[in-house]
Amino acid sequence: MLDVERNGIYLITGVMASGKSTIAQLLAEKFDKGVHLRGDTFRKMIVSGREELLPDSKGEAISQLRLRHQLTAAAADAYFEAGFNVVLQDVIIGTMLQETINLIRNRPLFVIVLTPCEEAVESREAARPKKGYGLWTVSELNKRLHKETPKIGMWIDSSEQSAVKTVEQIWQKAWKEAEV
Repeated sequence: MLDVERNGIYLITGVMASGKSTIAQLLAEKFDKGVHLRGDTFRKMIVSGREELLPDSKGEAISQLRLRHQLTAAAADAYFEAGFNVVLQDVIIGTMLQETINLIRNRPLFVIVLTPCEEAVESREAARPKKGYGLWTVSELNKRLHKETPKIGMWIDSSEQSAVKTVEQIWQKAWKEAEV
């Protein structure tokens, strides 16, 4: 499956339940040496003193989010430098997208933003065992994605297509549309 011309680091973002985990896993599996790096893992490692990110968060919650992105970027670089293709996924929106891109030292870096419609996100959220929404609403997070996030990389409305189709779209177009 390896296609040397597509080697790199792939950053996949979008709102919760947009398909990031599924897409990242399928994409990482396309490589002979692929890593699926979940940024949320670093949040879960904080066992005491964790500040959950709320819609109006400031201070410590934002500091912890920045730390999570720093750790994710460092891990992506380390895996890439060890010869792996890295697919990292996390909710990275607003100005933090550019900040995170700047933290990743290695290139090529491909940014993919999944943008399914709110109805698709709500349906996906209802169908999955874990629940991401509660502190946030789909509408609120989606608004932040579309209004505050710079239009960097490849933005994909995956509302009406399968995960396999979305991965194929990324695979075919990343080098043309998603490199930063």
